[in-house]
Amino acid sequence: MKNKLLFFVLMLLFIRYSPYAQDFGFGFEEEESAGVSSVLLKTGGEVIVEAMPFIYEFINKQEAADISSWNVKLNLSLLMSYVDIITVFNLNTDSINELWAGNSMLKNSNYTPLIIDEAFLRAYIGPVNIETGFRKLSWGKADAGGPLDVTNPLNYTDLRNLADIRAIKIARPMVHVTWNTGALSRLEGVFIPNFAGHRYAFDGRWKPSQLDSMMKSAEETITLTGEQMFADRIDLSNLGFAELYQLQTVLRSMNERLKTHLSGIQSFYPSAKSIDYFQAGLRYSATIGSADIGAQYYYGNLFRPIFTMKGIDAFFVDFYDNIHPFGSYYGNVSLITPVIKYSRYHQIGIDYAQILFGFNLRAEAAVFFTEDLKGTDGSVQNPFIGWSLGFDRNLFWGINLIMQCNENIRLLNSRLGTNPAFDAEANTSITSTRLTTQLSKKFLRDILETKAALIWDIENTDFHIIFGIIWTADNLTVMFSSGIFAGNKTGEMGQYRDNSYVKLSLRYVF
Repeated sequence: MKNKLLFFVLMLLFIRYSPYAQDFGFGFEEEESAGVSSVLLKTGGEVIVEAMPFIYEFINKQEAADISSWNVKLNLSLLMSYVDIITVFNLNTDSINELWAGNSMLKNSNYTPLIIDEAFLRAYIGPVNIETGFRKLSWGKADAGGPLDVTNPLNYTDLRNLADIRAIKIARPMVHVTWNTGALSRLEGVFIPNFAGHRYAFDGRWKPSQLDSMMKSAEETITLTGEQMFADRIDLSNLGFAELYQLQTVLRSMNERLKTHLSGIQSFYPSAKSIDYFQAGLRYSATIGSADIGAQYYYGNLFRPIFTMKGIDAFFVDFYDNIHPFGSYYGNVSLITPVIKYSRYHQIGIDYAQILFGFNLRAEAAVFFTEDLKGTDGSVQNPFIGWSLGFDRNLFWGINLIMQCNENIRLLNSRLGTNPAFDAEANTSITSTRLTTQLSKKFLRDILETKAALIWDIENTDFHIIFGIIWTADNLTVMFSSGIFAGNKTGEMGQYRDNSYVKLSLRYVF
């Protein structure tokens, strides 16, 4: 594997640094008048080396893990008069291991290999541009993942780049068509033939606590249901000591089988490779006066899965009907099935951007109509409204402020169930609100920059704070930063409080 990787890297570096490759024309320019197109090969990229010790391990003098990393991004573009071929590759430890060693998540789903940042063909036909391939597409006006940015899932297997939505987006195979309908307006259409949800870690330091809480809720419901049926069906007064002992053994074995059955949660995720999971959307945007406006329709799947259980009653009815004589039957665990769904929805949304009184304003709003229009299907997320409002502005002393608030508001909230095992939204807040703020200032003719950013989940009372000092000279950037996760330990960010870190990063662009 190492030899293959070395050959691959050397080949790409040769293409990049060969005097015949960079911005290389194939000599057809003079023949363009005769109908022959010019061809230009452009190359570039960046190399990033980082040291990232985790603060908790450093303070407690524990053995450090993942303290250093490297990433090479290579851009190769073949530009012609009517067609461009654009590829961007990510080479790092995770993407290389995934490519050569294989990955169970990739085998059982439709995730794009992380080594592909983007790879697509763009064709020009008059006012129409057609792009097809693995693409990262951004819709809407918001800076930090507004409700209209719905085409690409995010990679949450490492949250140290949480503030950079573009960096954690996962490219998807799609056909994207843009029609420039006027000088200041355009119509876009996108078709994605299959689906992949957000990508999460199933083990390690970035494993979300929600995976364990889902299983805990299911186990509690199974235990309660079993105890209730046990009291109704088993008369202990008629059992002798030997039968009581054997019954205890059977129940213990049954519980172990259930835990084993439910432990492989990944195997219950639906396969979304087929055309049944296609997604499609239309978007129109225009500039009217000093305002940019847009409207879109999208049909797709929510990127966060919904987890519920079915078959619990059927399992215990079958178990207690067939338990006699004790010791001969331990239950049919396949009757209990975790149900994991990506909710289908129709979205209608609008967006707006304009500079007013020195504020660069951005706003989005959308309604998501899921299949649970009555609000009573616990295995499907309820319809909801999503909105985003943000701005950036230059303040005093050259300080720049960026602020954005995103919120989802669940509809039909009163019709939710009360048991999380049967209704995934039970016991959760009707709203989900995230505030993102960034302050930055540049010094020494923009060579030195300081940044401070806050990502705050209001309902969960947890947050992520990032501080950074960035020095840039020509193509070299050196950054020292730190990231702190804090707040409610059950929140989406507070649960990673032991993963706070400091980072020294060197980035060279070529």
